[in-house]
Amino acid sequence: MSDKQYKHIGKSYDRKEAQEKVTGQAVYVHDMELPGMLYAKCLHSPYAHAEIVSIDTSAAKALPGVKAVITGEDAPYLVGLYMVDKNVIARNIVRYQGEIVAAVAAENEVIAERAVSLIKVEYKELPVVHTIDESLEGKVLVHEDLHKYEHMEGVFFPQAHTNIASWNRTKKGDVSKGFEEADFIFEGEFSVPAVAHVPMETHVTIAQADPYSNKVKIWSSAQSPFAVRQLLAKSLGIAKSDVHVVVPYIGGGFGGKAGIHLEPLVTILSRAAKGRPVKFKATREEEFNLLPTRAGMRSRFKTGVKKDGTITSMIVYHDWDSGAYADYAVNVGKTAVYSGAGPYSIPNIELHSRTLYTNKVFSTAYRGFGHLETHWAVERHMDIIAQKLGMDPYEFRMKNLLCPGTTTISGELIYETTGSPKACLEAVAKEIGWTGRKTEKERQAELKTGKIRGKGFAMLQKAPAMPSYTSTSAIMQMNEDGHVKVMIGAVDMGQGANTIMAQIAAEELRIPMENVEVVWNIDTDKHPYDWNTVASKYTFMGGNAVRKAAKNMVQQMKEVAAQVLRCHPDELTHGDGYIYHVHHTARRVPYTKLAMGYMYENGNGVGGPVISHGIYMASGLTNPDPETGQGRPGLVWTFGAHGIDLEVDVETGEIHILKIASAFDIGQCINKKLVDGQVMGGVIQGIGSAIVEGYKFSPNGKLLNPSFTDNKIPTAKDIPDEIVPIYIENPESAQIDGPYGARGIGEHPMISVPSAVGNALYDALGINFHRLPLSPENVALAIANNNKSE
Repeated sequence: MSDKQYKHIGKSYDRKEAQEKVTGQAVYVHDMELPGMLYAKCLHSPYAHAEIVSIDTSAAKALPGVKAVITGEDAPYLVGLYMVDKNVIARNIVRYQGEIVAAVAAENEVIAERAVSLIKVEYKELPVVHTIDESLEGKVLVHEDLHKYEHMEGVFFPQAHTNIASWNRTKKGDVSKGFEEADFIFEGEFSVPAVAHVPMETHVTIAQADPYSNKVKIWSSAQSPFAVRQLLAKSLGIAKSDVHVVVPYIGGGFGGKAGIHLEPLVTILSRAAKGRPVKFKATREEEFNLLPTRAGMRSRFKTGVKKDGTITSMIVYHDWDSGAYADYAVNVGKTAVYSGAGPYSIPNIELHSRTLYTNKVFSTAYRGFGHLETHWAVERHMDIIAQKLGMDPYEFRMKNLLCPGTTTISGELIYETTGSPKACLEAVAKEIGWTGRKTEKERQAELKTGKIRGKGFAMLQKAPAMPSYTSTSAIMQMNEDGHVKVMIGAVDMGQGANTIMAQIAAEELRIPMENVEVVWNIDTDKHPYDWNTVASKYTFMGGNAVRKAAKNMVQQMKEVAAQVLRCHPDELTHGDGYIYHVHHTARRVPYTKLAMGYMYENGNGVGGPVISHGIYMASGLTNPDPETGQGRPGLVWTFGAHGIDLEVDVETGEIHILKIASAFDIGQCINKKLVDGQVMGGVIQGIGSAIVEGYKFSPNGKLLNPSFTDNKIPTAKDIPDEIVPIYIENPESAQIDGPYGARGIGEHPMISVPSAVGNALYDALGINFHRLPLSPENVALAIANNNKSE
C-alpha cells in the first residue's frame, strides 16, 4: 500500500484561509457588532510630561447618549508585562504626549467624539526627558517610584532613582587582556529611530464585563490571547478563569499586538456602562501616538583587532530609548546580552544593554525583537573595521564568524548541527557577484553618469527570546468522515501557522491536506494553552506539539484496530486513511470506522471518539547569569545573511535596490511558498527601516509625524527589482528536535537589511552612514557635504 501522495512536508500549499480573506468572508474584530454595543473614544495628553491638576468631565457626562466617562481615578490599576509600571489611564502624571487621560463610551462614535471634546483638563507642564543622554543623566526622572515597581526579579534589573528600567550585562573572557593583544582599537557609534508597526488592522478591542460578577469577555485583535487573560486578571485583581478572550482573524501584528494594550481600558469602560459591550477602535494616528513603537537605540563600540583581522576584544553599550513605560522593551534589551554582537566568535567581551525611560510613546516587541537595531550597529561596525584594516569585508567576516567549536557571547557552544553563518554569507556573496570593494577611481568614473552602483552584505542571527518555561499544546479530534480538527493556542496573523500545522498533522496521519482543519478563532475557554505568538518559535514548538498529538491519534487507532484484527498494535502501520497490518496489508480498518469507536456486526463496540493531545515545552534553557550574561537563553539559532546590489542617484540621494539575496540556514523548509512570503515581506519591511521610516520628536516630546503624511512606509515603488530567497537545509542534522528539522524564519528576513544597504552605500559612495533612515534627503546631504561619515 502506497501513501506517497500524502507526503506534505516541503510542499508549497496555499494558505488555508486564503479564500476566506480574498472573498471578504473572514471576520475581524473591526467588523464585529454586538447587541447594545457602545463605542469608545479617548482624550489624549497634549504634553509629554505634565502634572494633571484637575479634570472636569461634567459636560461630557451630561451629553445625551453618553453612558460612561472614566478618568484615572476610576481606574486605579497598574499593568505591565515584565515591569508593572503603567496606569491603565494616566493618574496624576502624564508621561508621553498621546497618553490617555480620560475615556468615554457612548451610543455612537460621533457622540463619543463630542463628549471627549467637552472634557476640560488643567495641566502643569514638567521638564521633558527627550534624549538618551538626558535619560542617563537622570536630572529628571520619568518614574520617581521605579524602585517600588513589581518586576521579574533576577531577569530584569531596574536601577533605583534613575531612568534605567533594566541594565543587563554580558561578560566573557578578559577584556583588558584582549585589548592588550590587539594591534588596533576601533570605536564607533550608530543609532536608529523609533518606528511604527503599521498593521493593516489597527488595534481594536470589544469588552463585556458582567455587572454581577468579575467575569469579563474580550474580543481583541491580539497576538497573545493567553497573555491577555493572564495580564488582565493580574491588573484587575480577578481570577484568570473569570477572563475569557477570543481572537478571530487578525490583520497583522508584527509584535505590536503582543502582550496587553487596550483590553483593560475597554473592560473598565464596560463595567462603568453597567455591563454593556464596549468597542474601542484605534485610529491610525492613535497607532502612531498612543500605541507602542519599536524602540529607538544608540550603540557604542570599542573593538580590538589584530593585523590579520582577528577580533580579540570588544566593549559594547546598547542604550534603548524605550519611551515612557517598560512593556516588552526590557525583554528586547535583554536579548542583546546573548545576541547583541552578531554571529561572531569574540573571545573577550563586555556588553551592556540599558533600557531607558524617556518622555516619548513607549516601545514594545517588533519583528526581529531588537535584532535589526543591534545588527545595524554591529554589521556597520564590522564593515568599517574591514575598511580601516584594508581587508575585504567578506574575508574579515569569514575569519571571525561563529563555527563549530567556538562559543557565543553567552557561552553557548556551536556544533556542526547548530547552523552555518559562513554558508549563508558564501551563498549571498556568490548570488550578488561579490568580487571586492569598488576602488575610488571606479567610483569617480561612475559619478559622471549621475548614478553609481554598490554592493554589500550583512550577517544576522536570532534565537527566540522567551522564558525558559515556555510551552505550547495542541488538541486533535477525528470526525466520523475521517476529517481531523486541530485546535492550537497560537494566533495566525498572516504568517501561515495554521497551514503549517495542517501540513504537519496531515503528514503524520498520512491523509490529504483538505482532510485537516485548524480551527481559526482562538478562544481561551476552549483552545489549549500557548504562551505567546511571538519569537519565531511556533513552527518548531507548535509543530512538535501537533506532531505528538497526531502520533498519539494514530496510536489510539492502532490499539483499537489491533483488537479488530486480532494482532499486537506494534504489527500495525497506517496510511491512505487506513490502519493496516505491516505484512498483510489487506487486513485493514479505515479511519472512518475508528473515529467514533469500532462497531462489530453484532452491535458490540470498542474504543470511542478519537481525541488526542500533544505538548511541547522548551527544554535546557536558562536565564542569563545576572552578572555575566552566561547561560542558554536561546532554544535554537537561525543564521542568515543578506547581499545587496543597489544604485544611488547622486543628485537626489534616492536608493534603487536592484537585487537582494537573502540566505537562511533553516534546517527544513516546511512550505516554501509561505517561507518565500515571509522572506519577501520581511525584506520589504527591512527596506522601510533602512530608507524611509522613523519617528521625529520635538525637544518638548511632541511627535511631529503622527500620520502617513510624514511617517511613511515602503510602497510598491520601493520593492527591489529582484528578491532571491536562498534556503540552506540540513534536516538530517538539525540542532534540535524541531519538526522534521525546521528552524524559525518569521522575523529573520527583516534583520540586517538596513546594514546591508548601509554597507552597499559605502561601496557606492565611499561614505559611511551611522544613523537610520538612509533617506534620499540624508544621502543627498552626505554626498553634497562630501564627508566620509554622516
